[in-house]
Amino acid sequence: MVRSEFERGENDPENILSQRMMATAFEWHNYGKSTIGNRSDIERVPIDRLQAFYKKYYRPDNAVLTVAGKFDEAKALEHIAKYFGALKKPAQPLELTYTEEPAQDGERNVTLRRVGKVGVVAALYKVPAAAHPDYAAVQMLNSILVSEPSGRLYKALVETKKANGVSGSAYGWHDPGVIEVSAQVDPKNSLDAVRETMLEVLEQGIAKQGITQEEVDRAKNKFKGDRERSFAKSNRIAIELSEWAAKGDWRLFFLHRDRVEKVTPKDVQTVALKYLQRNNRTAGVFIPTEQADRVALPATPNATELVKDYKGSQTAVATGEVFEPTPENIEKRVQRTVPKDGGPKVALLPKKTRGELVSLRLMLRYGNEKSLNGLTTAASMLGTMMQYGTEKHTRQQLQDELDKLGARLSVSSDTSYVLCTIEAKRENLPKVVALMTEVLQQPNFPEKEFEILKREMRDQLQKSLPEPTALAFRSVQRTLNPYSKDDIRYIPTFEEAIARLDAVKLEDLKTLYKQLSGQAATLVVVGDFEGLPAVQDPLPGLQKLLNGWKSDTPYIRIERPAKTDAPGGKSEIKTPDKANAMFIAGHNLGMTDADPDHLALEIANFIYGGGTLSSRLGNRVRQKEGLSYGVQSIYSADPRDKAGRFFMYAICNPENMEKVDKVIAEELAKLLKEGVTETELAEAKKAWLEQRKVQRGADATLASMLDAGLFLDRTFAWQADQEKKMAALKLDDVNAAIKKHFVPKNLVIVRAGDFDKKKQ
Repeated sequence: MVRSEFERGENDPENILSQRMMATAFEWHNYGKSTIGNRSDIERVPIDRLQAFYKKYYRPDNAVLTVAGKFDEAKALEHIAKYFGALKKPAQPLELTYTEEPAQDGERNVTLRRVGKVGVVAALYKVPAAAHPDYAAVQMLNSILVSEPSGRLYKALVETKKANGVSGSAYGWHDPGVIEVSAQVDPKNSLDAVRETMLEVLEQGIAKQGITQEEVDRAKNKFKGDRERSFAKSNRIAIELSEWAAKGDWRLFFLHRDRVEKVTPKDVQTVALKYLQRNNRTAGVFIPTEQADRVALPATPNATELVKDYKGSQTAVATGEVFEPTPENIEKRVQRTVPKDGGPKVALLPKKTRGELVSLRLMLRYGNEKSLNGLTTAASMLGTMMQYGTEKHTRQQLQDELDKLGARLSVSSDTSYVLCTIEAKRENLPKVVALMTEVLQQPNFPEKEFEILKREMRDQLQKSLPEPTALAFRSVQRTLNPYSKDDIRYIPTFEEAIARLDAVKLEDLKTLYKQLSGQAATLVVVGDFEGLPAVQDPLPGLQKLLNGWKSDTPYIRIERPAKTDAPGGKSEIKTPDKANAMFIAGHNLGMTDADPDHLALEIANFIYGGGTLSSRLGNRVRQKEGLSYGVQSIYSADPRDKAGRFFMYAICNPENMEKVDKVIAEELAKLLKEGVTETELAEAKKAWLEQRKVQRGADATLASMLDAGLFLDRTFAWQADQEKKMAALKLDDVNAAIKKHFVPKNLVIVRAGDFDKKKQ
């Protein structure tokens, strides 16, 4: 199982390049060692060593417990005392680490040669620990370098067409860490030219040009917005506090925030000149490279001393209300507007939320099978391009405005729809909706951004060409959807997808845009928006805009019924030099989610493989046999078309493919022969119902559910009825549905991997 996880990481050259660079940069500190270990250690580690490791480190004085969210403090402390207080601290104190990485005395280089389609150029520099005062400026420096589209590396490499994309991170750890940047390079471009430009920007450009106040403000706004959104989510707060505790002390989380607020352009330039030096560099190339010198890093500050008198300055965050997200409670509060004569459908769910956040979801459905034919690739680009520039704002100006407002606006699209989502504070909602309206009504489709987007999409498609997971999934999808090439529902190969992308013209997107209207739109708003002043309330204006937005092209839903006569069979795809292999099997079902057997199949799948670790496949393939890190089954049914799907997949070592195939077949045969048990059914129903409740607790997910309800003319009474039916489901009904609908001979099985590779 662990080896399978290790091999999954081995399939990604960019991930491996980063790992090799860390190993080269850190000769002595364990930061240079990947946490998962190497193959031989995973395969040979004795059980007594594992037991010794567990006893040494899994102890109460080496653990951090964080509780976040709305809870009864007294009761929580009582539970903690009861369940964790009973754990005894070992008499032998935990050993402290003492290794300190010496200053680097020369540039270091890594060259990685593996099968792949997209080259990578990367550079890594050691930087101070997260507790050090310089780290705040280092983090802002990273944002200034790689943010899209303002980042210096983005402008120097992506906008000039030398690279397809750039990325980077400033890793703040307990001890001195790294700032790492990378660029993805098309095979026809020069890796050496990209490397030269990258190092020029990093090691000379800042010295020549300095850092501007605008760049620092932009980085701070992005940091503040991300932080505020995280602070409004209990799980993110808990993770952040735990991470900072590992860096020295949980209060550093707040101290770091204060330090970022005080960062100046001079601070950023100072750290850039101090740490982005040749002698502190480790460069990497996925294909060729070279580097050298010495930078002394400051010692890790004493976190206890730093925060002992720290009081903090955190502004109070609105806690929101206690809202039990049952279908009945949701239905009591939701306000719907469904015009009888057509036009946008609206659902509003006002409720007090933590941080006064509001989630808005606007779905524009447009076009029809005839008007969209031949434009499916362009349709996937339309939403992104709409938010890449308007008549009033450039892409960067739009992003700057959103960062200042601490909000997120996303516009995505695919065949027949454009989806806009907003996450914003109550007080800023009107301004964010105004920006969204501008994006919808006044996109200017800049040619430069269009070319960048095409290169980024091409890069992703090329990365899929040698990947077993992508190839196996695409193969099964194509077999189960055997449409002709001129059909809008045809699924192209990756090579065909690249050719289609290359053929897309900007005029295609403009043609699609003319088909948009508000007549088949659905608008959902969930959160703390009720009672906004009438002069500010953006919703009536948005509804008016949608009512008046017309198109000559009518929206007609494209039907996508499942082809239930697709023949079963088994095929194999060879992917040389890939450590992981992929097994996937599936077949179609002619049913909707209103079919009498739908819930029986849903819970059967949950027991068989949908419940991941607790499922039969999880228990057998992953935990008992240790053959796969990732194994699962998936069942789904469409609400409109008779288009059900049943899939199984597992990631494994190519050498284990025969065993994986055999074990999965055995488990499916056992399911068909013996069915599920009363105990399994009872436990699965309980978990399934709890899972639904948890999903409704996230406002963005709740907005998506309300949106689907508007489109399907369903209220939450339908969901309540589904849950009642699930609770009442009988064992005989489940086992009968399994035998009726899961048909092994209909399975399309694809195995992809390097099966010719000899065992090492």
